[in-house]
Amino acid sequence: MPSEYSDAEWKTRCELAALYRIIAHHRMTDHIYTHISARVPGTDKHHFLINPYGQMFHEITASGLVKIDMNGNIVETPSDKRQRVNKAGFMIHSAVHMAKHDVGCVIHTHTAAGIAVSAQEEGLLPISQHALKFYGRLSYHNYEGIASDEEERARLVADLGENKAMILRNHGLLAAGVTVADAWLVIYYLERACQAQVAALSGGSKLIYPPEAVRKHTSDQFARLDIADDAFDTGGVQSYQQVGFDAALRLIERDLPRYDS
Repeated sequence: MPSEYSDAEWKTRCELAALYRIIAHHRMTDHIYTHISARVPGTDKHHFLINPYGQMFHEITASGLVKIDMNGNIVETPSDKRQRVNKAGFMIHSAVHMAKHDVGCVIHTHTAAGIAVSAQEEGLLPISQHALKFYGRLSYHNYEGIASDEEERARLVADLGENKAMILRNHGLLAAGVTVADAWLVIYYLERACQAQVAALSGGSKLIYPPEAVRKHTSDQFARLDIADDAFDTGGVQSYQQVGFDAALRLIERDLPRYDS
């Protein structure tokens, strides 16, 4: 660990860099566009970590992440002074981070399936177990153009409400989590739900919808897992989100250069 970082910040840097690699592994990237951000822990300053603009997700390392303020301005000089950030890209993230101080990580994606569902009038359909995780717990925000207008931040946060997931109409997906592991599980389920919907609709057959009571029951089951201390008999040591994130880490642990460098 470089001496200039606290233990807490270095841990967050490693987790965030790993998440960039995991997103790349699952082909949920959009070239050098879209971002994942994490709040710097252990400080009362509103500082966040984000990718240097121009790097691909599979190239991100812990030490290469850039520390910025709530307006996307760099607050420390990176080791490579040529590094820069996409301030416009952080606009969506800053809206969520500043309104919800319990949010530690925000993910925004432009996947084909996510964009496709965002353009469908009925939004996410309750036709899969993955989708039912979000039944009654998914927000929508109408498209207002490229998200560079600071005035949009208030409207975006108002639309998100108390949910962890939101579909940005004609744009993509957004997930917010208390931890990096939490945010990863939200975006993973939401992306898979969108993929399943696109595939089901392409078949042309009539869709089967679970009864309303089953939809609510399944959504409540997922909600209980989100707050359970010992959801899957992990001995109380790890949340089920962390168990899933640790498993995902094994997909990228041999990639070079390592994410934790």
